[in-house]
Amino acid sequence: MFLKKFLTLSIATLAITFNANSQKGGDEVVMTVNGEEITKNEFLQVYLKNNEAPKYDKESLDEYVELYKKFKLKVAEAEALQYDTIPSLKRELKGYKEQLAHPYLVDSSKTKELLQEAYNRMKSEVKAAHILIKLPQDAVPSDTLIAYNKALALKAKIDKGADFGAIAASSSEDPSAKMNKGELGYFTAFQMVYPFETAAYNLEIGEVSMPVRSSFGYHLIKVSDKRPARGTITAAHIMVMTQANDKPEDIANAEKKINEIYVKLQDGESFEKLAKSYSDDQGSKAKGGQLPPFGSGTNQRMVTEFEDAAFALKENGDYSKPFKTDYGFHIVKRIDYKPLGSFEELSSQIKQKLNRGDRANQSEMAFIAKLKEENSFKDKGSKRLTWFYENIDSTVFKKNWEKPELDKNKWMFKYNGEKFEMQSFLDFIAKSKIRKPVPVRNFIDEKYKQWQAAEIMNDEKSRLEDKYPAYKALLQEYHDGVLLYEIMKDKVWDKAIKDTVGLQKFFEANQADYQWTDRIDGIIYSSNKKEMLLEAKLLEDIDSLTMYDILNKVNAESQLNLEADKGKFIQSNNEVLKNRSFNEGANEIFKMGDKYYFVVVNELMPAGPKSLKEARGSVIQAYQEHLEKEWLKELSEKHTINVNQEVLYRIGE
Repeated sequence: MFLKKFLTLSIATLAITFNANSQKGGDEVVMTVNGEEITKNEFLQVYLKNNEAPKYDKESLDEYVELYKKFKLKVAEAEALQYDTIPSLKRELKGYKEQLAHPYLVDSSKTKELLQEAYNRMKSEVKAAHILIKLPQDAVPSDTLIAYNKALALKAKIDKGADFGAIAASSSEDPSAKMNKGELGYFTAFQMVYPFETAAYNLEIGEVSMPVRSSFGYHLIKVSDKRPARGTITAAHIMVMTQANDKPEDIANAEKKINEIYVKLQDGESFEKLAKSYSDDQGSKAKGGQLPPFGSGTNQRMVTEFEDAAFALKENGDYSKPFKTDYGFHIVKRIDYKPLGSFEELSSQIKQKLNRGDRANQSEMAFIAKLKEENSFKDKGSKRLTWFYENIDSTVFKKNWEKPELDKNKWMFKYNGEKFEMQSFLDFIAKSKIRKPVPVRNFIDEKYKQWQAAEIMNDEKSRLEDKYPAYKALLQEYHDGVLLYEIMKDKVWDKAIKDTVGLQKFFEANQADYQWTDRIDGIIYSSNKKEMLLEAKLLEDIDSLTMYDILNKVNAESQLNLEADKGKFIQSNNEVLKNRSFNEGANEIFKMGDKYYFVVVNELMPAGPKSLKEARGSVIQAYQEHLEKEWLKELSEKHTINVNQEVLYRIGE
């Protein structure tokens, strides 16, 4: 996240005396920015957050204070320019506030229970099929009963011996059921809606559930298998890439190439060496084809065919036969395998999924119930709702609905010493988004639950900053980070790009910093066999042949015979070219490591100045640093920062 980055890197110079006895809420003050106090505890919290191994010696503290002052100068300028009133930033900050509040607005004990349940389920995978009878979430009781009885009747047929798959194909309202007979394959926690997942994990193999209600309707679920979670695998692969629009002959050549590589593996050649020589996966070939770990408990996933091939390998060092995915042809090798991680290792990842999924509602409901218990909740909704049933009709679902007038504005519930009245609920209904018509009584009951929960949660949110200092500090950090990002964009980053005249002048003044070293414009041919390069060298003498023509001719029998790389190479940065002398035209064949090389030089490009176009990225970065330095000088004269060094140097006490 950019906030921590900026807080660490962009945090000017101005010192430094004031009343050492100045305090805020009993906490000593380390610094003031335009008179606003930053206490010892506030500063220490930020310091520890941005230093994994904090030091409290004078040198370390002075160094960090200089960074922090730069940061505070920029934030102070953003506030002076009223960046926090920009509508888009206000919306962004409001969104962050909602996100940051969430951990404080759930029942922690319920969350722990759900965390443990989810982890226990992640230990295994369930294979199931289902039959769906669709039903809207807001269906009236009569429709709900019809759907339930329909599902129950189908279960009765299955219990008497009817085939589950055949019933699914003929009667399920899941559109895919006719094709797959209701089969869903293997799944684990978080991959199905929560009620469905819970029912499936509680069933025995071969058992068919009673009708299970979810947001989609009623399900009959049959579990056909359960297996332990696959765990995590570390693998390497060799890939010969293909693309969807490749010609048939290109795909055939790719398949031929992967099969030739497989033969070399069977003949005992090193997997890592072959990956480095022939794999088209640029992200892994330099590491011998090794990939990040994937599987259970990781965020890294591979396509199904790749995972199945990898997990089918029984021992470390085993490799697969060539197989195809949408990305091309692969050979995969197992390097290491680990079972599912421990609860402690995976709890953070599981908690993120809890917060995003339908389990989150359970924690929130439990939290609201706890708040009601703690804050003298009293409900008269059962009496007061009668007026709403009698005075609201189906026109409530139309635009420009006119609210009925209340005779008396009585309270509907009391909470934390405050009365919440009928008029407030009526206003809440009027502000609701227009939705498709449902039974009015159902609509009013649902809205009452929503209104009650919203009012209780709003009351709790209003108290968070007073109840939880850490939350208040985090809000301030996000506030400062958002303002910092926007003002840096305007004053430094975007300005450096848009100020073309200033950029040109800066480049000309610093031309000596932007120079090319010796370069070669040409082609590097390589092969494990010297005779292939001899053939390529003979073909190079034919003027009409391109690099691609030469590759096709030499690789007519095998795609492994010859490789080529074309471009402008910085000689000192290229392992093949550095510390060697070359002439324009075809050069002599030479050996380096296990391979032979042949270099064709189109042009020797001596060291010299770069153009602005060639150096643009580096010049912009340097110009941004220049603009920031000059800007900070202006800010240090505009804003006042004072540091209480006596308190600063006691920060670790």
